[in-house]
Amino acid sequence: MARRRKKHDHEEHVDESWLIPYADILTLLLALFIVLFASSSIDVKKFQLMSSAFNEIFVGGPGVMDYPSPVPESEADLGDDKQVQEQKLLTVDEIEAAKKKDRQELEELQKRVDGYIAANELQKQFATELTSEGLLLTIRDNVLFQSGSAVVGAKDQGVARELSGLLEMDTPRSVIISGHTDDVPISNANYESNWELSVMRAVNFMKIILKNQNLDPRWFSAKGFGEFKPLASNDTSEGRAENRRVEVLILPRMMQ
Repeated sequence: MARRRKKHDHEEHVDESWLIPYADILTLLLALFIVLFASSSIDVKKFQLMSSAFNEIFVGGPGVMDYPSPVPESEADLGDDKQVQEQKLLTVDEIEAAKKKDRQELEELQKRVDGYIAANELQKQFATELTSEGLLLTIRDNVLFQSGSAVVGAKDQGVARELSGLLEMDTPRSVIISGHTDDVPISNANYESNWELSVMRAVNFMKIILKNQNLDPRWFSAKGFGEFKPLASNDTSEGRAENRRVEVLILPRMMQ
């Protein structure tokens, strides 16, 4: 019984071994924050500095909190802002100059097409317009097609071939040929809708254009819009006639 009443002369110390893994976790978390910060705008020099920071952390040397920054102030992004902005301004100037030259080339091409239209007295059937999308040539459908047909008439194939010659350019441009109709429902055995008719008219006209071996087919595409992009009201015969058309869009090299 005397042994049970025996008292120790010293008190037990609290076990502090948990502090070691806790400190390691804090160190790893701080290292993670360094990685996230540096990776947001990393370059070679920043990566090297970040590597040095990790070496100091895991090999020895200054603690994480003592490391000033993975990016020295002398190399901060703000120091390069002026140079970057100057490069951007120079690039903008070059782009604007290219756009101006591109526009001038399209204006010259429009003059050539307008000259062909005037020489052949085709002002009522053809029209050109220089838009932000490019040089647009509009051809009334009765110039090329019979009603409800997508076959280019024999007498009009010569017109298509003449136009193909005007599309010859030293530096090719993308050309989109599109077909459009009025909203009168089509009813024949060949086409179930105006949409199909408009597509085939664009394709057949493009085929004749591309018989010109000086043109590269890779720069051409065809679309059909049916009655869904009218220029005028379909309530009148004049409006419907205006909506029935084939358009040749010559794209700019520099987008506006």
